[in-house]
Amino acid sequence: MKQVDRQFPDVSADALFHTAGIGAILPWLEKVRVAGVTRVIAFSSTSLLTKEDSGSAVDREMVARLASYEKIFIETSERLGLRWTILRPTMIYGGKFGDRTVMDIARVIRKFGFFPLFGGGRGLRQPVHAADLAAACMQVVDCPVTFNRIYNLGGGERLPYRSMVERIFNAMDRKPRFLPVPLAGFELAVRFANLHPRYRHLTSSMATRMSQDMVFSIEEAHADFGFAPRSFLPSI
Repeated sequence: MKQVDRQFPDVSADALFHTAGIGAILPWLEKVRVAGVTRVIAFSSTSLLTKEDSGSAVDREMVARLASYEKIFIETSERLGLRWTILRPTMIYGGKFGDRTVMDIARVIRKFGFFPLFGGGRGLRQPVHAADLAAACMQVVDCPVTFNRIYNLGGGERLPYRSMVERIFNAMDRKPRFLPVPLAGFELAVRFANLHPRYRHLTSSMATRMSQDMVFSIEEAHADFGFAPRSFLPSI
């Protein structure tokens, strides 16, 4: 709907699902409250927790910015009397607007026929399907126990990074092929990749994270609103 003078559109709604980055909703909270919205579900990211000690300054700056956004969102929502919930997904896949990671892996496989692996790729991952996050939105919207709460949402399966990449190979009908790469070589490759606009978000810290666990308990989400995500079955 067209907006005039950056005013909130003339709509009748009492709940708002904000699926873009949480920072983008902050200038609109006052407007949505005036428009009659009393319930806001916003998405953040578990990167706030997994990258806080990253060796990359870019990652640490992102974490600080995300933490600030969450703080402002909570404080503003409570000042306005909005019933808020923050959902922090892990790696999102499925759908047009999923996390870049899965599609980046697929692009590397498609271009080179193999995938570079650092440290054996033993770090655990917990990819979550976009459709399961959409279901979570509907489950929490009218669930009072979820009001003014934050939930980390991972997928229904924890698997090593290497196994996750093997699933992507299989989804592409390709035999898994890996190239062990030393950290120095990976850092050099990232520098070259950063020259292309599509890959400027890549950092050398991605290599060390291949050996780090990035998983979260979903028991609280399951107990509070029945969150039951699927296993990792990518469709490329």
